[in-house]
Amino acid sequence: MSKLARMNSPSRSVPTTRGIKRIDLAYVQLASSESARDINRDVVLEIIRSQQPVSRADLARASGLQPSTVSSIVEQLINEKWVKEGAIERRPRGRHPTLLALNDGLVILTADIRPKQAIIALLDLNGRFLAREVVPLVSDPESTISKIIFCMKTMRAAHPNRSFDGIGISMPGRIDSESQRLILAPNLKWVNYDIKSVIEKEMRLQVELTNAANAALLAELWSGRLDGIRDAVLITVSEGVGGAILANGQIVTSRSGLAGEFGHSPIDPSGPLCGCGQHGCWEVFASSNAALRYYAEIRPDHAPVNIHELLRLAEEEDPAAIAALTRQAACLGRGLRLVTAALSPEVILIAGDITSSWARFGPTIQAELEATMLAGSAPKLEITNDGEFARLRGAAAVVLQRHSGYQRSGAKAKRAKTPHPTRT
Repeated sequence: MSKLARMNSPSRSVPTTRGIKRIDLAYVQLASSESARDINRDVVLEIIRSQQPVSRADLARASGLQPSTVSSIVEQLINEKWVKEGAIERRPRGRHPTLLALNDGLVILTADIRPKQAIIALLDLNGRFLAREVVPLVSDPESTISKIIFCMKTMRAAHPNRSFDGIGISMPGRIDSESQRLILAPNLKWVNYDIKSVIEKEMRLQVELTNAANAALLAELWSGRLDGIRDAVLITVSEGVGGAILANGQIVTSRSGLAGEFGHSPIDPSGPLCGCGQHGCWEVFASSNAALRYYAEIRPDHAPVNIHELLRLAEEEDPAAIAALTRQAACLGRGLRLVTAALSPEVILIAGDITSSWARFGPTIQAELEATMLAGSAPKLEITNDGEFARLRGAAAVVLQRHSGYQRSGAKAKRAKTPHPTRT
């Protein structure tokens, strides 16, 4: 089954006991011919994505589906513009099959919204970036979203020969999966603004919002890097600290969409005030903003710097910058006890600013992680490879994921029946 199909699965099960697979009946959904077609479609699309260019015969062998079923699905995918036919494979004997690949003429607009700026990008189905712009954020969400819409319209006008499939937006907060409303964003303060509806109305494209950490985790899954891993946690480190959870092979968001907010777990009640209203949350000690605060405490006479300048100063062996970032790294590592004690994942991934100097500060995080384990060895600690692009690729993957057939099943059935703007 494809990565996206696995993550969208409408049922869940618990481990086998004495050879009998126990099923949680609260989550069972009877299969229908329509849901089976949808699963098969996702499987075929995933194989094309990972093995392209590929023939129909190779698809049948890789998927285990009947050749006639594969042919029917491929024709559907071609008609929907997901897949295109390409070169003819030359063989010494027999038929010369036509090879299939993802249609790079189909593109997705994405935005990574942060407290101080938004990064707008255009990606094709293979995750290649065709355009990228940075838009500064202001306190008024209406003004900022207008700037983002203008940027997106400019990108669309610059690529008239492409088909635009949707818009994916990564947010520095938690999204209610049903309403697609921002329900928690302490560093942004846009909770009551309907971002989705405003952009859909102007762009006439379906908009999908997701949490930044979940987007980064989805990008890792989409790339295949976590193949074979069932339990992982991804921690984003920027203005705040966020988290995303992969448990038993599925991304966990919870009923309210708040799962993974480790950054707002208080670890010192006497600590600084957090944007969420509590004192001493993990993120006030381990975020990029925390590192900047440490530096200002050490060098009160120095002009304010941003995190990229602070990292550059550390690379230039500035003692104050090194001390500030080392303190941040230590707090980040110690706070990972929240993750290991609660979830005990196989892998912990770190995404964000500090990873650009991982060779210097990664060992500090690793040492603190190992020192705070309850028992046993520490999870494998790694960093994401794409930096800021992970959130953008993840936002694009959310658009692809929610076009899946599972969008018509289970808890999301009500949303799926709501008419959306069409592809342009």
